[in-house]
Amino acid sequence: MDPAKAVEMVDENTICVAAILGSTLNGEFEDVKTLNDLLAEKNKETGWDTPIHVDAASGGFIAPFLYPELEWDFRLPLVKSINVSGHKYGLVYAGIGWVIWRNKEDLPDELIFHINYLGADQPTFTLNFSKGSSQVIAQYYQLIRLGLEGYRHVMENCMENMRVLKEGLEKTGRIEIVSKDVGVPLVAFSLKDNSSHDEFEIADLLRRYGWIVPAYTMPADAQHVTVLRVVIREDFSRTLAERLVNDIQKVLHDLDMLPSKMKAKMEMAGEDADRTLFGSKKTEMETQREVTTLWKKFVMERKNKSSGVC
Repeated sequence: MDPAKAVEMVDENTICVAAILGSTLNGEFEDVKTLNDLLAEKNKETGWDTPIHVDAASGGFIAPFLYPELEWDFRLPLVKSINVSGHKYGLVYAGIGWVIWRNKEDLPDELIFHINYLGADQPTFTLNFSKGSSQVIAQYYQLIRLGLEGYRHVMENCMENMRVLKEGLEKTGRIEIVSKDVGVPLVAFSLKDNSSHDEFEIADLLRRYGWIVPAYTMPADAQHVTVLRVVIREDFSRTLAERLVNDIQKVLHDLDMLPSKMKAKMEMAGEDADRTLFGSKKTEMETQREVTTLWKKFVMERKNKSSGVC
């Protein structure tokens, strides 16, 4: 998010501006400090009181330990609420997270449900349903067991393994790193040349080596960029990082031995031209299915030859 453009869009109907501390796409921290300063100026000019919410689902357990000097939290006066997920870098299994408000007054009382069927008044800002407390207990245990120093050590180790993976990919000479050094410990990367083979093919072939690495296109205005993303968690060791680099190199070599999808499409286009001469033309869906079938045939033939299957 561009803070200046975001503030330009604020009007009298804006309830808050949400900044993301740790983008899902590339791990980047948005500039909450600049957003706060620009929004404070606009509030002063207009008389509005537009606040900021920080979505720190991933970065909330990273920034305090790796970048303590970074101002993104309640040190900024317009930040009124922050959410963070314990099941990401809080080191707890899925199902735990919080939203925290600066003051009690910042959470309107009409948004809070009051229940008393358990014998006393219990205010809750959620929908009521039965749910176990195991994640809460696990998070409480981790906070006490690790503490500030423990979490700092874990996050520093994640960043170090991220650098190992990043440097290994850069040494191939064929990969461009899209993610930033400051942010969530992840590596988002693209092929420097995807004219013959693309990132989706890499993701597909990596499954043969036991890796599930997502490939996806970026959002609007950057949808021409396709990236692969590897998130570095506590259990992603240096050994795994080095193994992944080796497997990606193997996949790149395998792809070099295969004809490109573009060539397959050109062959199909030639067949379509022949059919047009005789008065028949395939639909786009039929063409895509044949391209996919032809591609799978190439891949399976290559795989069978390498494995010795008749």
